[in-house]
Amino acid sequence: MAFPPAFLEELRARLPLSDVVGKRLRLVRAGREFQAPCPFHNEKSPSFTVNDAKGFFHCFGCGAHGDVIGFVMRHDHLTFPEAVEQLAGVANLPVPRTAPEDRQRYEHQKSLHEVVEAAARWFEHQVRLPAGAAALAYLRRRGLDDEALATFRLGYAPADGGGLRMALEREGFAVKDMLETGLVKQPAEGGRAPFSFFRHRVMFPVADRRGRVVAFGGRLIEGEGPKYINTGETPLFHKGHLLYGLSRARQAAAEGKPVVVVEGYMDVIALVRAGYPGAVAPLGTAMTETQIETAWKLYPGRERFPILCFDGDNAGRRAAYRAVERVLPLLQPDQSVRVAFLPTGEDPDSLIRGRGVAAFESVLAAARSLVDVVWDMETEGRGFETPESKAGLEAALNARVDHIADRAVQNFYRDEMRRRLREAFWRGPPRAAAAQSGPPGAGRYPSRPLRPGAPRPKPVAATGGPLQRVPRPPAVVRQRILLATLINHPELLDEYLESLADIDISCPDLGALRRGLIAFATDEPDAGTAVLCQRLRERGLGQVLDDLLSGTTYVHAGFALPGSDSETARRGLAGVFAPLYNARIGRELQEAGRQLGEHGSAQNLSRVLVLSRELKTSVPGFDDQD
Repeated sequence: MAFPPAFLEELRARLPLSDVVGKRLRLVRAGREFQAPCPFHNEKSPSFTVNDAKGFFHCFGCGAHGDVIGFVMRHDHLTFPEAVEQLAGVANLPVPRTAPEDRQRYEHQKSLHEVVEAAARWFEHQVRLPAGAAALAYLRRRGLDDEALATFRLGYAPADGGGLRMALEREGFAVKDMLETGLVKQPAEGGRAPFSFFRHRVMFPVADRRGRVVAFGGRLIEGEGPKYINTGETPLFHKGHLLYGLSRARQAAAEGKPVVVVEGYMDVIALVRAGYPGAVAPLGTAMTETQIETAWKLYPGRERFPILCFDGDNAGRRAAYRAVERVLPLLQPDQSVRVAFLPTGEDPDSLIRGRGVAAFESVLAAARSLVDVVWDMETEGRGFETPESKAGLEAALNARVDHIADRAVQNFYRDEMRRRLREAFWRGPPRAAAAQSGPPGAGRYPSRPLRPGAPRPKPVAATGGPLQRVPRPPAVVRQRILLATLINHPELLDEYLESLADIDISCPDLGALRRGLIAFATDEPDAGTAVLCQRLRERGLGQVLDDLLSGTTYVHAGFALPGSDSETARRGLAGVFAPLYNARIGRELQEAGRQLGEHGSAQNLSRVLVLSRELKTSVPGFDDQD
């Protein structure tokens, strides 16, 4: 029984080899691959490897080798058609009926690939000719050298509407294939020859997951018209399915490097050249649901999340929120995204060229979890002084969570939103009542503003005598201390920037301050407290800032005062940071332990061990001395 080659290719693409093998063997990650004792011969030490990026298994002991279909045939003792049908059921792919026209269709697609590849070579050649001088000058202005032009196969489509068609005809390609691949268009008026779709544009070849050129994007050099245009829908190319840079990102993700989704061609090129080969971009439209799922498939075992990177202005935030709305219904266990925002007025290309790779690394370090962004979507720019406004926030968050189709993920999101609402709005009983009914040792703290450099007031007990034991401050107090310390000691921001983005801050006002701090550290890393406070006030956070930098904060932490030295502030900050960071890790560890109990896989065990180590090692300056 013969199957269409395109169907077999799609089947292999949909099923990561490690997922299929992992259901039959106990796989252990070993660098970029997985290992296990070979199921095809007796051995004591594992010599059987699985490589998702390359799509094959290999045993160094007995020489067994093959793809996902070959593994199922050997392991399950199936014929080729039986293995294909079994895997098609797992991948939810209908098995096509074999017919001569399927083979003809495949051969036709091969010829279409050949004509598109020939066009790519022709565009590459044109950029080196005198007619391509303007295109080459544009690429040079963008900082691209000859190596970059060759790596990304950049080219030029001349203004002449007939040059490409005539060149391809000389190579023996039919005009009907050029029309079918979108390279040329047929004029509406009869009798005229087909003309080139791309004219006087810098050309960016678009490759499929296997690295074959299937389409093009063209940037206008001068004159009127859309700045960018892309090949239309063809038998080889569906714009909403592919990502620019996909074939390179597959290998990068297999090597554990981040997948970063940016806006355009030049952003991808800039990031790849800066050491981020996992950069990809949608093709001229907002990211589609299919493209989101394509990005998820890049990570074997779903151990990491793609980072969606947006401009830091209002338009960028709106685009980010639209992307989140698309992602929410698709969420599955261990399947999410993170969201990063660039400094206002920058794109990845300009940021790296102007400030270096470290500036972009800071942007990625500050990437927000999806649950944080959902919280931001409903809390930014709103006040919650009345019961009605708080109830409105709860209703809006519940409406967002309702869009999550997976019931387990939805339930955990709902629990998390309830927790944040409690922390944001629950203030406990009045002080007088707390003093009368609270546990022994519960104290009151003076709340008048404290001048910078003034002595720290001592807490007093409910009876008026000295307080012998200060109760451990709740999470929201630690969050206030943390932010006050970093505002008064911005020289510590760089050290704590990545971890600052990782902790949970549930109060909307404190969350807004955190975002301001991260933006400041990225935009003006060498400025001091005065500039930082001014920038926060410019963001409309003056009242929140004044409340934070009051005596009610400093009574818990004298090290946070502006007058304390940096080393004292660093030591104090480490102690405050540890429980905040470890609280988040602890919740992840609890969930990982639950999953390990349900599915005792090596992957789940590895996650438990990694999270256990993070509880002690992931907080800057923190030593486990409890």
